[in-house]
Amino acid sequence: MKIEHLAIWVRDLEQMRTFYETYFSASSNDKYVNRVKGFSSYFLTFPAGGARLEIMQMAGIPDSQNNALAQFIGLIHFAISLGSEAAVDTLTNRLRADGYAVIGEPRRTGDGYYESVILDPEENRIEIMA
Repeated sequence: MKIEHLAIWVRDLEQMRTFYETYFSASSNDKYVNRVKGFSSYFLTFPAGGARLEIMQMAGIPDSQNNALAQFIGLIHFAISLGSEAAVDTLTNRLRADGYAVIGEPRRTGDGYYESVILDPEENRIEIMA
């Protein structure tokens, strides 16, 4: 078994697609639109394979009541592996320079990973790791 994809509701579908394409080299399928339900989505595929990310939009989905900077029960982050510590440092600095929040500076964790933590444009936590 494997995780096939993760899905997140988003406010701005095009902004989020562009973010993941720009910073993580994701490629997207053609936009899926269900006019009856008012639902739209993209599946984003990453160059090295693995699980895809589905970004979805539909009117009436309420904002999360969770604070992006606090910990809470439930899905809290997903991780994208870049393959090297230098790549983690480079992308973290690029995202910071472009105005994105870095909420965890690059570091070696107790379990042996090298990672940073950033927030995407809609405050989803992403661990960028080697």
